[in-house]
Amino acid sequence: MQIYKVGGAVRDRLLGKPVTDIDWVVVGATTEEMLAKGFRPVGADFPVFLHPKSGEEYALARTERKSGRGYGGFTFHASPEVTLEEDLIRRDLTINAMAEDDQHHLTDPYQGQKDLEARLLRHVSPAFAEDPLRVLRVARFAARYADLGFTVAPETLELMRQLSESGELQALTAERSWKEISRALLEDQPQVFIEVLRECGALKVLMPEVDALFGVPQPQAHHPEIDTGVHTLSVLEQAALYKQPLTVRWACLLHDLGKGLTPEEEWPRHIAHEQKGLKLIKAVNERFKAPRDCQELALLVGQYHTHGHRALELKPSTLLELLQSFDIYRRPQRFEEFIAACEMDARGRKGLEQRSYPQADYLRGAAKAARSVAVQPLLEKGFKGPELGEAIKRERLKALKAYKEMASI
Repeated sequence: MQIYKVGGAVRDRLLGKPVTDIDWVVVGATTEEMLAKGFRPVGADFPVFLHPKSGEEYALARTERKSGRGYGGFTFHASPEVTLEEDLIRRDLTINAMAEDDQHHLTDPYQGQKDLEARLLRHVSPAFAEDPLRVLRVARFAARYADLGFTVAPETLELMRQLSESGELQALTAERSWKEISRALLEDQPQVFIEVLRECGALKVLMPEVDALFGVPQPQAHHPEIDTGVHTLSVLEQAALYKQPLTVRWACLLHDLGKGLTPEEEWPRHIAHEQKGLKLIKAVNERFKAPRDCQELALLVGQYHTHGHRALELKPSTLLELLQSFDIYRRPQRFEEFIAACEMDARGRKGLEQRSYPQADYLRGAAKAARSVAVQPLLEKGFKGPELGEAIKRERLKALKAYKEMASI
């Protein structure tokens, strides 16, 4: 029995990056031997075991054969005869197909170290094209290592293009796709993920609503970058720069989808794009079964982001409607995330990245003013039921009028 550290742990050590998760592969062992040593089985489709003390995953060396469509369409074979090289060749990228023993001796049959030095994301074998999930994975690695200068090898990009055109991407489950998308959006350069998907044709298959934004012009006075797709990438880049959470990043990606529906004769104006985009945002949300908080914020940002930009001009009644839409009294964090998404949208414009965004503090102050209205005095006056609701609304409107007057002084 021989045990090797494989994949990401080896790659990140060689890159000088922190190693978090460690995967192990066991060569020359049987299931019975693993159980005898106290390992606990967890793999349903192939033999994976948890170490009795560390809890880390140990997988028996295995080969795989394509047997159906999609990510799950594989038959696995594990036995003591499977070599380390045979196990490594089934992996996606050369930089993920290295192994090392407990003496740090490197096994690198597919020149992963050479590709690390060349900053290339290159597939290990033609079998790469058998798994459509790898299109998303490679784009995610491109986003993760963009700051180190990594790019996708041309021949790998061509395989990704073939996969995108094959119809295999439609076989991916919403859960698997979302796992890759959400991880990619949380990388330091998530815009690179979208760029790579677009370059290989996967974006128009997975998110045609986002792909449709490229080539759509906006008024240059507000958007020096002009192109709506380029603007979306810039907003995503700003969201990562400001360490925004996944909810905000997802909303940033989808906020302008309505502009893709504007007839060409109306360009570069996009009247009512906020309302038009809601059905598209809803469709993308449902396609990937995004978590509820991501879905809700994306819809709210899509509908109200221009309200955010015009916050200082809004009438107190419109401001109150905005605050009510976000349920700021029970869900203050959601409104804070909306403000963040609006600010990222404002900063995601060429040459205007450092521009101040006074709307943020103004909206926070408005929310504070509305929340300051006490309900108890109204109860003591005998208000109840619908009348109480109307009385609260009147008082909040009064508070917002006073706030607006103070802010304009």
